[in-house]
Amino acid sequence: MIKIALVAGGDRGAISPDYDLFVGVDRGALHLLEQELPLDMAVGDFDSVTDEERKRIAQTARVFVQAPAEKDDTDLELALKEVFTRYQGATVTIFGAFGGRLDHMMSNLFLASEPALAPYMRQIELVDDVNIVRFYPAGQYTIAPIEGMTYVSFMPSDDSRLSISHAKYPLNESNYFFKKCYSSNEFIGKEIEFTIDKGYVVLIYSRDRR
Repeated sequence: MIKIALVAGGDRGAISPDYDLFVGVDRGALHLLEQELPLDMAVGDFDSVTDEERKRIAQTARVFVQAPAEKDDTDLELALKEVFTRYQGATVTIFGAFGGRLDHMMSNLFLASEPALAPYMRQIELVDDVNIVRFYPAGQYTIAPIEGMTYVSFMPSDDSRLSISHAKYPLNESNYFFKKCYSSNEFIGKEIEFTIDKGYVVLIYSRDRR
């Protein structure tokens, strides 16, 4: 399975060179060049770079996709659609999805609500220094702790009903209450099981910033 690093313009943290392809989203393309990482594809309207920087990106990228500034998709959504059109089975790790504009961050957290991206939600992961975000469609799942991450949180989509077991704070018929975000749960020496009845859930592994 092909592994793709997709780099946006927010806080990125360290980016491993151990990916098969590197995709820059708008200013994220410039970051890949600055870090001397490959630029296999560059996607965006490039309104956050200078004309000179855009020309450098266009000349260096193996595939260059420039979109109009006025469009229905965010640059990141557009990049993901371009990626999955070419590599349907790919896993995509997104760097730089957080730490910038709040509206961009919220759009990134709810990528799975975009109908064209929903079929690929299990193949998408958002990463920075203190968070790992994954998406799960309706179903029953078992998840394991990730080294270095302290907490696990759940954000179900509208009208979805979540249950959680084998966690510090279980959620079931006896204590059910609805929240948009069930935050700061923890592993207790075993894997956590959860069920989402419809829609999807945003799963967030996190730790405090050191």
